[in-house]
Amino acid sequence: MSSPTYLNVHNQFKLNGFHLDRDDLCRVAYSFIKEGDDFERPVGHFLLDWFDHNDFIEMNTSGSTGIPKVIRVEKQAMVNSALATGDFFELSPGDKVLNCLPVKYVAGKMMLVRGFILGLDMDFVAPTARPLKNNDTPYEFSAMVPLQAQNSIGELHQVRKLIVGGAKINATLEKELQNLPGDVFETYGMTETVSHIAAKKVGERPFTVLPNVAVTVDDRSCLVISAPAISADVIVTNDLVDLISETQFIWKGRIDNVINSGGVKLSPEQIEEKLYKQLDRRFFVAGVPDEDLGERLILVVEGSPYVLPEGLFNHLDKYEKPREVVFVAQFSETGNGKIIRKATLGL
Repeated sequence: MSSPTYLNVHNQFKLNGFHLDRDDLCRVAYSFIKEGDDFERPVGHFLLDWFDHNDFIEMNTSGSTGIPKVIRVEKQAMVNSALATGDFFELSPGDKVLNCLPVKYVAGKMMLVRGFILGLDMDFVAPTARPLKNNDTPYEFSAMVPLQAQNSIGELHQVRKLIVGGAKINATLEKELQNLPGDVFETYGMTETVSHIAAKKVGERPFTVLPNVAVTVDDRSCLVISAPAISADVIVTNDLVDLISETQFIWKGRIDNVINSGGVKLSPEQIEEKLYKQLDRRFFVAGVPDEDLGERLILVVEGSPYVLPEGLFNHLDKYEKPREVVFVAQFSETGNGKIIRKATLGL
């Protein structure tokens, strides 16, 4: 049996209870564009782009680590990614799934592609902060950003397999997710990898790659991804990792976030990991210019100033202790909730 192509729509695909083929989806697209709600119009545009004569889709990167840019992604690569997700999470035609992500971004687009390629029975709802509100339907699979998962803790027992991505899962949420009856996974990926290429159960450290993906590191200890079904070229990232094998790695942080303070190189993400359980607000650590040190380590906390927990820095190493605490009323972030550090600092 040949693998599906981007021209296929699985004959078991349903959207909000209706069996839809390619022609039906094009009619839905025009309807969404003409008279749909704000969250439906991007779906209409995406569907028309998907079924046009091109073999690629243009997508915007998130901009969390640099200037947002438009990249071209092959439609067949998106199909192959959907198939890999189906294999990894053991999804079958007819499985009931929930798409509550904005289709403006790759994660929401990929949920749709998984739907009509794998033949899923998809409920598509507005990408609100609490997407399961007033909905008691049981689902085999869904994807959320951390904010949605946090606000939906009371309803997440309805989801058998949940993937959470787009931003960091904090320690409090991680503990709550581990207590759920279903399986919850944190994912690793980016627009360039067509959504996720690896996942791990919440609470575990190593990520495991999806089928037909292999990883290694370069001379900077940054992750290099080989996924021929998704990209003809290897993808060199700026993510520092500990490589366990060609199928597993532990994410440590981004090399472009590394702070050089007085000649000591510090990884913000590793310092943040030590602070997550003690701070109940969003925060990050960063380096700001310093005449003596080159860069001075600071802690940036969201919201109005307050007294930090006593002994907050006691378990940090000497050079990991921030020299200053800065409060920022509201962090700059991408549409899926990922903090844009430089914009928050006004850099």
